[in-house]
Amino acid sequence: MTRTRAYRDGVLYKDGFPVEEVSDFLAEPDTAVWVDLCEPSEADLTDLAGELGLHRLAVEDAVQEHQRPKLDRYDGHAFLTAYAVRFDPASGRTTTYELAVFITPRALVTVRKDDGFDVDAVTRRWDLEPDLAKSGVPFLLHGLLDHVVDGHFDAVQALDDQVEELEDLVFDDRPDTSELQRRSFELRKNLTVVRRVVGPVPDVLGSLMRRDLRLADDTMGPYFEDVHDHARQAAEHTEALRERLATVRETQLNLQSDRLNLIMKKVTGWAAVIAVPTAVTGFYGQNVAYPGNGTTSGFWVSTVVMLVLSIGLYALFKKKDWL
Repeated sequence: MTRTRAYRDGVLYKDGFPVEEVSDFLAEPDTAVWVDLCEPSEADLTDLAGELGLHRLAVEDAVQEHQRPKLDRYDGHAFLTAYAVRFDPASGRTTTYELAVFITPRALVTVRKDDGFDVDAVTRRWDLEPDLAKSGVPFLLHGLLDHVVDGHFDAVQALDDQVEELEDLVFDDRPDTSELQRRSFELRKNLTVVRRVVGPVPDVLGSLMRRDLRLADDTMGPYFEDVHDHARQAAEHTEALRERLATVRETQLNLQSDRLNLIMKKVTGWAAVIAVPTAVTGFYGQNVAYPGNGTTSGFWVSTVVMLVLSIGLYALFKKKDWL
C-alpha cells in the first residue's frame, strides 16, 4: 500500500498520485512531497532511492526490522527510526510499530513495517494546520513526530494508571499476593518495552533540531521544541514509573515481612500461654506422693494454678502488644 501527497506553496496540490511521478513534482519549484510505503521490499525502495538519492545503507535499515530509535545523517538526506506505542489496558499488552523516515530537503518518505501505525491520524493532523504547510518538509515531519510522541505520552499515562491501581492493591486488608506479583511482572515487562523505544527519543529530536539540518527554522522551531519537551516528559515519566514499581515491590515485601513477624509473635505468645498448663500437669503427673494426690482438692488446686498463670501471661502479653 502506498500513500502520496504533494504540497505546492503551502497548499495541498495533489493526493494519491503514483510513486513514479515523484520526480516530476520535485522538478517543480516550491513543492514538497510525502510518500508512505507499507511493508515494502528492498526492491520497492530501490527505484525510489534512485530518484531521491537515498543511501544504500539507509535503504537496508528501512527494510530491516527492530532497529533502535536513531537519526543517521547522509549526504543530501537524513534517516530517522522511531516507534509508535500503544498500550491496551484491557489485555495489559504494549504494542510497538516501527517507522523509518527518509528526510530530504523537499521530500519526506515514511516506511511502515506493518499496517498497525495509524497514518490517517497523521494526515488529519496535517490538514488541521494548513497555515504551517508553507514550511514544506519540516511541517510534514513535525506532524508525524508530534503524533508519535503523543502516542508515547498516552501509553505512559495509561501505565501510570496501572501502577496506581497496583499501589492501592498493596494496602488491601487481605492482599492477593499472587495477583500482585503477576501484575507487577506484567507492568515491569511493559515498562521495559516502553522505555526501550521512548527513552532515546529526546536525544534523537535534539539532534534533529540542529541548525545544519535546516528543519527547525524560525517558523517550525517552537513547534519542534514543543515536541521535544513532550518527548522528554514521556521519557522522564517512564523512568519515574520504573522507580515507583520498584518501590511497590519493596513495600509489598516489607508488608509481607511485617505480617509474618506479627503472626510469629502471636503464635509464640499462645505457645507460652499453653506451655504453663502443660508444665503444671506434667509436674502433677509425677509418680510420687504430693499434697492433694488422689483427692478432689488436688485437682482443683492444680486447675486454679493453671488458670491463674495462663490468664496472667495472657494479660502480660496483651499489655506488651505481643498478642
